[in-house]
Amino acid sequence: MFTGIVQGQGILLDLKIKNDFQTHVIAMPAAMLPGLTLGASVAHNGCCLTVTAMDGERVSFDLMQETLKITNLGDLKAGDLVNLERAARFGDDIGGHAMSGHIMAMSELLERVETETNTTLRFSVPEGLGKYLFSKGYIGIDGISLTLGDVTPAYFSVHLIPETLARTNLGTVQPGYRANIEVDPQTQAIVETVERVMASR
Repeated sequence: MFTGIVQGQGILLDLKIKNDFQTHVIAMPAAMLPGLTLGASVAHNGCCLTVTAMDGERVSFDLMQETLKITNLGDLKAGDLVNLERAARFGDDIGGHAMSGHIMAMSELLERVETETNTTLRFSVPEGLGKYLFSKGYIGIDGISLTLGDVTPAYFSVHLIPETLARTNLGTVQPGYRANIEVDPQTQAIVETVERVMASR
């Protein structure tokens, strides 16, 4: 489980590309290395990946065909930054909201609106996920726990504080960027339960 609070950004140092398979070698921030072991879970732009090799700050992760297909990790190139979060432990503060690290879709950034004091991003609503999006509800965007602003059939918006802009990739992304999306699992469970109950009547 993850909380959607990005702990640091890693640099993609190297990609080892095979048929429908990639290994990413990430330079992990020093603060995230203590206690990290083979088999540990680390979210990359919100997608849960497993540590497969370690060499100092160089940490490797394998990406299967499904991961490359439904997330933006397959679009990365050497030198790109990745939002990182280690798996939550019992007793940790839940500063964001509970997230599984299972990406459901990608969403295109449609518009970036910046003023002197505020930044608003508007994203397209991924097909089939609109029913889980509610104003003031939660959403995971590239592994960041955010509160939804306006929600329409065509787009949803999020409003970003300077800390989020400074600590994550959302500080620099521009229209056309494809972000990983995970809807709030509690909202998903409630919506789908109501749908099943209504369908059985």
